[in-house]
Amino acid sequence: MRLSANLRALALGVVSAVLLSVTASAAEVRVMISGGLSAAYKALVPEFERATGHKVLTAYGPSMGTTTNAIPVRLERGEPADVLIMVGYALEDLAKKGKVTAGTSVDLVKSPIGVAVKSGAPKPDISNADAVKRALLAVRTVAYSDSASGVYVSTEMFGKLGIADEMKDKARKIPATPVGEIVARGEAEIGFQQMSELKPVEGIDIVGPLPDELQKITVFSAGLASVSKEPDAGKALIKFLASPAARGEIVKSGLDPIATGATN
Repeated sequence: MRLSANLRALALGVVSAVLLSVTASAAEVRVMISGGLSAAYKALVPEFERATGHKVLTAYGPSMGTTTNAIPVRLERGEPADVLIMVGYALEDLAKKGKVTAGTSVDLVKSPIGVAVKSGAPKPDISNADAVKRALLAVRTVAYSDSASGVYVSTEMFGKLGIADEMKDKARKIPATPVGEIVARGEAEIGFQQMSELKPVEGIDIVGPLPDELQKITVFSAGLASVSKEPDAGKALIKFLASPAARGEIVKSGLDPIATGATN
């Protein structure tokens, strides 16, 4: 444990030196981030602020959709942003629209979809596709997100299982609100969302990730907003989140770090 702590301190020291070398003065870095990376991000931001002297201001919202806090909607109405952290293909869509500075996108993590039930409720068997199908047919209410995991569950997974018609009346999309909160309140018997988004929610039990034959891995990426007023500080934050110093918190939150420096 002491060796691990020493290695982490060394990594942070190296990253601090690198970041300080490229960020001469303190700045306010405005970030828009979706839920998938939020738990690790919240733990890592104070370390970045201490290392650089920058202040990070954060707006949270889905990577897609039409809710008022969805990242594309925020950008369309002119909210300020330096860094965008969201589902990779949604970031690519924004880049095609000129909302992301070319060459600044970095793939940060891979995120699996998880399954949750209310705390204390029986955990269904989800060991394979047939088991998931039986579990879904046995319950009355199912919830899924309005972002990447929910798009997959509703438009692909139900079809793969041959139960799309049966799900029409029992499954519903949850806009903006974490799916785990809906499950915790008893408004859905089973919920699907990124594992990293389920982990922070109290009042639920995570059954586990979807089995391999049904799993859909989502990549979360970061990029510099084309409207950024603090591009150097924004790039420094992206570099920090992609660095070895961020790995521990990322893994703890249920995500799989992608090799440092991978660029779209």
